[in-house]
Amino acid sequence: MRYRLTFIVGAAVGYVLGARAGRERYEQLRKGAQRVAQNPAVRNTAESAAQNGRAMAARAFDKVGDKMGDRMPGAIGDRVRSLRERGQGNDDDWGTSNT
Repeated sequence: MRYRLTFIVGAAVGYVLGARAGRERYEQLRKGAQRVAQNPAVRNTAESAAQNGRAMAARAFDKVGDKMGDRMPGAIGDRVRSLRERGQGNDDDWGTSNT
């Protein structure tokens, strides 16, 4: 009950402070966030991080699949094989992902 009361009080304080800031401040924050999101350096970094994450996930997937091998139940092994086959060739002609 104590945590619920703390949450309700926090939500009420946030609502009051947000109402005082008003719509103008909200619009300023939104425009600032859009400028950051549309910055080419930020977009390149985000895409690079996404590609690195996909590559790391694929390597981890392969390692787990290789180590588990025959120890997995048949249905799971079939699913892993189908995902591995489907994962081949995710890049287009330019070497970028199709996200």
